[in-house]
Amino acid sequence: MKFCKKYQEFMQTQDQKKLPGVGFKNLKKILKRCRRDDVTRSQNSSPLLLNDSSDKSCIHPCPVCDGSFFPSLMKEMFMVVGCFNERAQKVLDVHLATGLRKYFVWCRDKFKGNHGDLIQEGKDLVGYAIINAIAMRKILKKYDKIHDSKQGQAFRSQVQSMHMEILQSPWLCELIALHINLRETKGITGNGSELFEGCFLVFNDGKPSLSCELSDAVKLEIDLTCSICLDTVFDPVCLTCGHIFCFMCACKSGSVTIVDGLKATQPTAKCPLCREAGVYQGSLHLDELNILLGRSCPEYWEERLKTERLERIRQAKEHWESQSRAFLGI
Repeated sequence: MKFCKKYQEFMQTQDQKKLPGVGFKNLKKILKRCRRDDVTRSQNSSPLLLNDSSDKSCIHPCPVCDGSFFPSLMKEMFMVVGCFNERAQKVLDVHLATGLRKYFVWCRDKFKGNHGDLIQEGKDLVGYAIINAIAMRKILKKYDKIHDSKQGQAFRSQVQSMHMEILQSPWLCELIALHINLRETKGITGNGSELFEGCFLVFNDGKPSLSCELSDAVKLEIDLTCSICLDTVFDPVCLTCGHIFCFMCACKSGSVTIVDGLKATQPTAKCPLCREAGVYQGSLHLDELNILLGRSCPEYWEERLKTERLERIRQAKEHWESQSRAFLGI
C-alpha cells in the first residue's frame, strides 16, 4: 500500500478526534503541478527537449511551488505538534494526578475513570506522532527529488532548530516512558502495544538511554546522561531546546536556586550544550521518565535522593534566612 493511502486511512480513523495532519495529498498535488509546469516551460523554450523533457528535474528556486509548499507544510507541522503536545499533556496529567486532584481531573476529562481509555489514547497519540513524522520526511524527500536540490533537507533542519519536529517533543519521551512503566509493572503486562515493543531503557557501560524503534522509518535514541554532572539524570527536566538535565544541575546552570525554580532564570541564560538562550522558562519535568529511572536503578536513586535532599534543605534554609533578613531590614 502506498504511504499516501495509508496516511489518509489512518487520519480518517482519527476524524472523530479532529486531529490536524500534514496535507500529504495536497502537497503532492503542488509538486505534480510544479513538474507539469516545468515540462511546459521546457517544451516552449526548446523543441529539441520535447521527447525527454518529462525526465527533467524542476528548476530551483521554483516560483511554482516555493510560495505555497513550504508555508503550507510549516503551518501544518505547527498545528500537528501543538495538538500532540496538548493532548499528551492531558493524558499524562490525568495519569499522574493524585488525591483530590485525581478525582477532579478524572471527572473533568472524557476518560471518566476508565484507565483503559486513557492508555489507548496515549498509544493513539504515539501512532499519530510517528505517521506524521514519516509523512513530513517523505514529502520533503520527494521535493528534493523533483527539484534536484537539498531545500527539503534544509527545511527539515530549520524545523528541528525551531523545535517543531514532532519527534523532538518531550511529551513523546514521556508517553514512551509511561508505556514502558506499564509494560514492566506487575499485573499490567500484556496490555502493551506493538508500537512499544521496540522501546527499552538500555544501559551501555553504565550509561542509560531510551532506545525506541517505533517503526521501520522512525528510530529514536535519547541519551539520559546529564552533561553537567555526567551521571544518570535525576529528577530530569527537558529544556525547550530538547536537552535533558538533572533539575538541580539545570538550576545551577541557570544561576537560580531550586526554591526559585527554572522559571526564575534570566531570558539570556543559555543551554550548557547548544548555547541557545531563553530555554529555561518553558522547561518540562519528565515525571514518567523519573519513575522509570528510579525503578530501574534503585540503589543509585536512593543514594542520589539522600544527597539531593541535604542540598535542598540547605538551599531552602538559606532562602528563608535571606527573606527574613530582607523583611526585618537587616
